Amino acid sequence: MDASALLEGITEKAKGVPAIGSTLKMDFGDLKVHIDGTGENNVVSTADDDADCVISMSPESFLSLVSGDLNPMMAMMSGKVKIKGDMGVAMKLQSLLG
Repeated sequence: MDASALLEGITEKAKGVPAIGSTLKMDFGDLKVHIDGTGENNVVSTADDDADCVISMSPESFLSLVSGDLNPMMAMMSGKVKIKGDMGVAMKLQSLLG
């Protein structure tokens, strides 16, 4: 999956759920996806801004998580997913993209 398709998918899913009430950045290496949910809606951009929580992973791991092929806890324990910052915000990712 290319970066534009990944960004488009995240943007569409984020629009369909209530604002997360904080900021979240997903770091896919070359691509950064910033979700600002502090307003009425979740705003998705490719800005490399500071966030309440940063989740680092490969695009492949992200797709496996979204499809249900990769268990989130196992992904963290194996180092496929790394979280810095507010773990509560990280937990909102599931509802955001579910």
